[in-house]
Amino acid sequence: PSGPKDIASAPAATAAVGSTLLRRGLPRVSGGDPWPPETAVVIESLIERKRVAAPTTQEGTETSGAQEEAKASAPLPQPPASRADPKPTKSTNPKKPRSRTAILVFGALGLLGVALAAVFFTRWLVTLDFMRDFLTAYPGETALPAGTDPGFPAWAQWQHFFNFFLIVLIIRSGLQVRRETRPPGYWTPKWSKGSDGKISITSWFHQTLDVLWLLNGLIFVVLLFVTGHWARLVPITWEVIPNALSALIQYVSLDWPTENGWVNYNSLQMLAYFVTVFIAAPLAAISGARMSGIWPKDAKTLNRLYPIEWARAIHFPVMLYFVVFIIGHVALVFATGALRNLNHMYGGQDAVNWTGFWIFFGSLLLVIGAWIAARPVVLAPLAGLFGRVSSR
Repeated sequence: PSGPKDIASAPAATAAVGSTLLRRGLPRVSGGDPWPPETAVVIESLIERKRVAAPTTQEGTETSGAQEEAKASAPLPQPPASRADPKPTKSTNPKKPRSRTAILVFGALGLLGVALAAVFFTRWLVTLDFMRDFLTAYPGETALPAGTDPGFPAWAQWQHFFNFFLIVLIIRSGLQVRRETRPPGYWTPKWSKGSDGKISITSWFHQTLDVLWLLNGLIFVVLLFVTGHWARLVPITWEVIPNALSALIQYVSLDWPTENGWVNYNSLQMLAYFVTVFIAAPLAAISGARMSGIWPKDAKTLNRLYPIEWARAIHFPVMLYFVVFIIGHVALVFATGALRNLNHMYGGQDAVNWTGFWIFFGSLLLVIGAWIAARPVVLAPLAGLFGRVSSR
C-alpha cells in the first residue's frame, strides 16, 4: 500500500517518466475519492512506457506484423568471414605444383642421360693406346693364394640365405622406426623395473633382428678364416686397386670382364664384399648398439667419447649403402648369367640349370612371407615371450 509520501511524490515521478497524466473519474463508492487515485498515475505511466516499447494493442500488433514482413523481405545478412577460413582469392596466373610422378620421370630420364654419356665416353676412352695397355696389364682380377679351394661350401650357402633374409627385414623395420610417430605397442624387458628400458614393439623387432644378424655374421667370419675361404674376400696385394678400376671401366663400357665367380671374384667384387663384411657391417653394429637400449646410459665418460649424434650420423648412411649394394649385387647376378650364378650360391654347383633358381625362388617366398607377417598382431605374442607388451 502507498502512503501519503508516495502520493505526494507522484507528479515528480510522472515527470521523470515523461508520461501523460490520466484523467480522474467518479468515485467507485458513495462518498469516496475520485477514481483512479493519484498513485495510479505513476503506475499507469510505467505501463504506458512498457506498451510503447512492446505494443500489445491491435495497432501495436499490426505494426509488429509490418516489421516482421519487412524483415522477411530484407536480404539475409552474410556471416562474417572466419580468420581460420579466409575467402579464397583468384590468382591471375596460377601455377600447378609438379606431381611426384613427373619429378620421378624427369629424374629417371636425367640418370639415363648421364649413364648413356658415361657409356659413350668410356667406349671412346678404351680405344686409346694408353688405356689398352692399362687393361692388358690389369685385366680386372688378382690371383688367389695357392691352395684356395674353388666353389662355395654348404655353410656359405646357408649363411648367404640367412644374411639375405635378415638384412631385408632389418632395412624394413629400420625405416619403420625412423618414420614412426605413434607406435602400435610397447615392449619392456622382464628384468627391468617399472618402465626402464621400454621401447616400441617396432624397435624391439628391429633390435632382435640386429642381434640375429650379428650372430650370423660372427659365425660367418669364424668359418671364413677357419676354412680358408677368406682369400676370396680379403685383398692381399695392392694390385687389387688398379684391377678394380679396370673392372669398373669394363663394366661401364658394356664390355664386361669375364665372370668366373666359382673360382675367383674380379677385384671390384672383392673390394665390394670386403667393404660390406669388414667395414659396413661393423659400423652398422657399433652405431646401432649406441642407439639401442643395451647401451649404458649412466656411463658419462663413454657417452662423452661416443655421442649418440655420431651414431645417428653413421647408422642411416650405412643402411643406404646396404640398399645400394643389394640392388647392384642382384642386378649383376642376373645380368651376368642368372642360372649359373644362382647355382653357385644356392645350388652348390658350377652348372647352368634351374636348380639354383628354384631354391632361390623358394627363399624369396620365405622373405616375402616374413615381410607380410611382420605386423603388430604377429609381433606382440613373440615379444611377449621375452618381456611385457603393453599399449602404452
